[in-house]
Amino acid sequence: MIKKCLFPVAGYGTRFLPATKAMPKEILPIVNKPLVQYGVEEASEAGIQDFGFVTGRGKRAIEDHFDISYELEHQIAGTGKEEHLKSIRTLINNHHFSFTRQNEMKGLGHAILTGRTLIGDNAFAVILADDFCVAEKNQDGVLAQMVKLYNQFRCSIVAIEEVPIDETHKYGVIAGEPMKDGLYRITDMVEKPPKDKAPSNLAIIGRYILTPDIFDILERTAPGKGGEIQITDALLEQAKSGCVLAYQFKGRRFDCGSIDGFVEATNYVYENVYRKNKK
Repeated sequence: MIKKCLFPVAGYGTRFLPATKAMPKEILPIVNKPLVQYGVEEASEAGIQDFGFVTGRGKRAIEDHFDISYELEHQIAGTGKEEHLKSIRTLINNHHFSFTRQNEMKGLGHAILTGRTLIGDNAFAVILADDFCVAEKNQDGVLAQMVKLYNQFRCSIVAIEEVPIDETHKYGVIAGEPMKDGLYRITDMVEKPPKDKAPSNLAIIGRYILTPDIFDILERTAPGKGGEIQITDALLEQAKSGCVLAYQFKGRRFDCGSIDGFVEATNYVYENVYRKNKK
């Protein structure tokens, strides 16, 4: 069973400057809830209980968010404002949170390797909070869909979606053999290829389930695109020696690493969640 989820949250969030000069981008709110909390709630829905965060300098607000604020709670005790803390208190009371630091920014693969001390010898999920995902009506969340697949196939799985071919340079892109509707066995992966070298338009988004041998592979993975240790390079090695699946998830993704995507996600939540809950 997948019981652990890793959140790489050490990035600088430079596309949101000056807002992220002193505030982690993962704490920026989608309406009235931090972006990272949505990811934790998605993982909780998938049955995950332990959350590990790979942080960096200036990220203490993330640790503070997933902790009890005794002074604040004392001030609002007995008022209607207590209700606003219900969702985060439920997470804090029913899950475990741990943190470690990535001292140097060497890529997503390095961030995941840094989280090894929090994961141990377990299969685990990875969520990139920048990718805000919402499920289709009456459907499981994206990570819950992937956990069900892991329980069936017991191998690493990446979430994918179709993107315009002229946007492949923004993503890791896969080629694969179709197994059934929306599920592929990966045969190739390329990090941020130009459109004329992309093996397909199926792009990896920020949801992974990884088997623990990925850590040993990452340790021997040389820097790749951009001089960084790329998780796509490690997954390709894993695919060549075993099996890695790509899953075209059911749901919608917003790229909250960009201002346009962040605004789209905010408008979506305001119209489809926040206003409905207020009625």
